[in-house]
Amino acid sequence: MNRIWNSIVGKLWATILLLVSFVLFIVTALLLEFLDDFHTQQAEESLRREATTIGKIVNDHESQTSMNLIIDDILDDETNAMIVDTNGEVTHSFHKGLNKDRIENKVLYESMFYAAEKNNKQVVKEMILPSINEENVMEQYLVLSYPLEKGEQLGSSVIIYQSLEAVHRTTESTTRIVFLSAFIAFILTTFFAFFLSTRITSPLRGLRQAAFELSKGNFDTRLPVMQNDEIGQLATAFNQMGRQLKYHVELINQDKEQLSSILTSMTDAVITFNRDYTILLSNPQAEQLLQNWYFKNGAQEGNHHIPPAIFHMLEHVITFAEEVEDELELGGQFYGISISPLYSGNSIRGAVAVLRDMTDQHKLEKLRSDFIANVSHELRTPISMLQGYSEAIIDGVITSDEERDEMVQIIHDESKRMGRLVTDLLDLARMESGHMRLYKDDLSMIPFLDRIVNKFMQVAREANVDLTFEFLEDTVLISNVDEDRMEQVLTNLIDNAIRHTPDGGSVKLGIQKQVDMIEITVTDTGVGIPQEDLPYIFERFYKADKARTRGKGGTGLGLAIAKSIIDSHGGKIAATKGDTEGTIFSCILPLKKM
Repeated sequence: MNRIWNSIVGKLWATILLLVSFVLFIVTALLLEFLDDFHTQQAEESLRREATTIGKIVNDHESQTSMNLIIDDILDDETNAMIVDTNGEVTHSFHKGLNKDRIENKVLYESMFYAAEKNNKQVVKEMILPSINEENVMEQYLVLSYPLEKGEQLGSSVIIYQSLEAVHRTTESTTRIVFLSAFIAFILTTFFAFFLSTRITSPLRGLRQAAFELSKGNFDTRLPVMQNDEIGQLATAFNQMGRQLKYHVELINQDKEQLSSILTSMTDAVITFNRDYTILLSNPQAEQLLQNWYFKNGAQEGNHHIPPAIFHMLEHVITFAEEVEDELELGGQFYGISISPLYSGNSIRGAVAVLRDMTDQHKLEKLRSDFIANVSHELRTPISMLQGYSEAIIDGVITSDEERDEMVQIIHDESKRMGRLVTDLLDLARMESGHMRLYKDDLSMIPFLDRIVNKFMQVAREANVDLTFEFLEDTVLISNVDEDRMEQVLTNLIDNAIRHTPDGGSVKLGIQKQVDMIEITVTDTGVGIPQEDLPYIFERFYKADKARTRGKGGTGLGLAIAKSIIDSHGGKIAATKGDTEGTIFSCILPLKKM
């Protein structure tokens, strides 16, 4: 029931019924009043006509019998009459039914009828008189006093009275007809109200259901346009709205996905903050940064969910609406940070922070400074020796040919040392610029490596280092490489391994097949490379040997050159710490398919 009253159908039906009921009530009240007055007037006119006829009959007939018969035929069962003289005496009575005397006495004692007889006037009055059909029952009567004229003299009066029950029955019958008409009107009103409201509410229910589907994100929902009226136009507008919403949502999703892809692919960490310093959005790099910081320092730093340095910068940006740029260190990593305010109209709604990892740049700066120091050190020593020994020769300090030959030999060795340094720098520059040309050819790797090992056998014996070569017998491994460049790589690796292996140690060269690749390994039992230096040993200018001793130190370019050569062959080179000691260098090259 509540569902009906809360629906448009119920409200429209109730409104129409109330309107029809109000109209029918007013019409019925007015109509019944009109009919009651009309029937009363008709009864009054009928009584006048009958009274006039009775008066004529009384004047025209001398015979009492014939007069009674005629008057009885004129009067109906509800109408009675009597003739009263000027003295108020009943001369003739035409009464049918009960209570004759009581009715006549009540009428005769009515003063207005008595006065009417005196003045020879007609008088009409409604009176409550005893019923002619039932005892002890009072009914309403219409009583008419009509004067009779006999010649020139005033005569008696005809008093005719009629029960208004007939009028009331007519009125009741009319009322029943009116109420029946009202009931039929209610039924028809209800039918047409429900029919009309269904024509209206059925599309509205469809519109409601479609709106719910639209609120769930189903933007393909469409309404059938069955009408050309306002409801049809509403369905058309709804369909257009659905298409526009779908278009704009797809556009927003595309922008969101594009922004998400940009943020995800960025190497910089991006964090968006709310005005209350909470994080609204962050990319994976930022999440990793904050997670690492929290695991290391978050529990000890206090309640801040971000590093205190960033929090203070963020507080300054939101408070003073100023962009802030600075560098800070978090967990041993260096970051360049830029925080800018975000506006919503004229008010600040938050801030966006961009953190760029500057650790590698700091390390490169350190490498450059170390390179300058290394090159300065490497060049200063031979230049000083060249200058010193050449001045000794020029000044004639030499006393014998043996001393002169020794000085000339030292000058020659130092010049070759300087030449190697310059050659390494030029080779690395050519490789990085892409101007290095490779002369590739099919090369059987096992005989090639065996020759390299034999070349270093004497050097290894002098250094008291055991140099071995391990490979599988009856294995043919061929790769398309530049033989000279590969010899340069392996010479560098084996020479480094021998120089950094103490007396009694060992250096092992190995080769094996890995699916469609060849893996060449150089393993030593030397002091090894520190774990923190392993990721950077292939960078140019990097020297893991911080002492820069001339006995074992190099220029820091050999491994960088080796990496460039391996990369140009489509391979990979890596270094790992040995299981117990030393270092393992691994070179992976493509295997030629036979």
